[in-house]
Amino acid sequence: MKFLSLATFITTALSGISGAEAYWKGFNVGANNPDGSCKSQADWKTTFNTLKGLPGYFTSVRLYASSDCNTLENAVPAALATGMQILVGVWTEDDTHFNNEKQALLAAIQQYGSDWIIAVSVGSEDLYRGDTNPAKLASQINDVRGMIRSVGANQEVGHVDTWTAWVNSTNNAVIMASDFVGLDGYPYFQGAAIQDGANVFWQSVQATRDAVNSVKPGTWVWITETGWPVSGANDGSAVPSISNAQAYWTNVACAAFEQANTFWYAYQDYSDSPSFGVVDANRKPIYNLAC
Repeated sequence: MKFLSLATFITTALSGISGAEAYWKGFNVGANNPDGSCKSQADWKTTFNTLKGLPGYFTSVRLYASSDCNTLENAVPAALATGMQILVGVWTEDDTHFNNEKQALLAAIQQYGSDWIIAVSVGSEDLYRGDTNPAKLASQINDVRGMIRSVGANQEVGHVDTWTAWVNSTNNAVIMASDFVGLDGYPYFQGAAIQDGANVFWQSVQATRDAVNSVKPGTWVWITETGWPVSGANDGSAVPSISNAQAYWTNVACAAFEQANTFWYAYQDYSDSPSFGVVDANRKPIYNLAC
């Protein structure tokens, strides 16, 4: 497969975009606090205000689930109070959990309308993990789309998975069912050295776009997860460090924000290893987030 260089890819991608067109840019945010407790409405409000105060003034987030930790019940009023928009996650495993997720999303729309919704992702990396099959996942995407349409919400409904899942033709049914495709790509987990990180990432984006458009032309590919860890173990030639995370942000995030809906991984995860979070325990940036 032929890949474009970083500079060529960005120039090509931007050539058809008008200066007035803008993209969603935000962070992946978990429903749990670093100590494992569930975020309260006040916690969500603090998180959203922190994001708005970062360089770049971020006003959108991606959430993984709807019912877990009463995510939408607590996050939506906080989002409305702070002007935050949400890429909603609906967990698909297992059937009971999936139904609880749908009901939580339905209840939030019925109570608050749908203006706070950017789009809905049905599932996250299910294909990569092998937790389901493409036909079932496609059916679940269509199920959620039908549900939100029945209450007047017209936002796009799709799925988030690794770029390796999207270029696997056995998963084409999920592409056909999706209004958008969310790509997760981590050069760190591919063992790439930081100096190669940007090119490795954009190659995965190009490969995904090629695959998606060969199946369902015109379908947008969103960048739903990428980042570089500030700490943790080496993975091949990939070395976690603050300086490498800074370099990856400068070389990837600042370009991605100008050409695709992008949700960076992650807002805060300092208790994890590897840790990808951009803010510390005091919600202060760990490195320079200016572009």
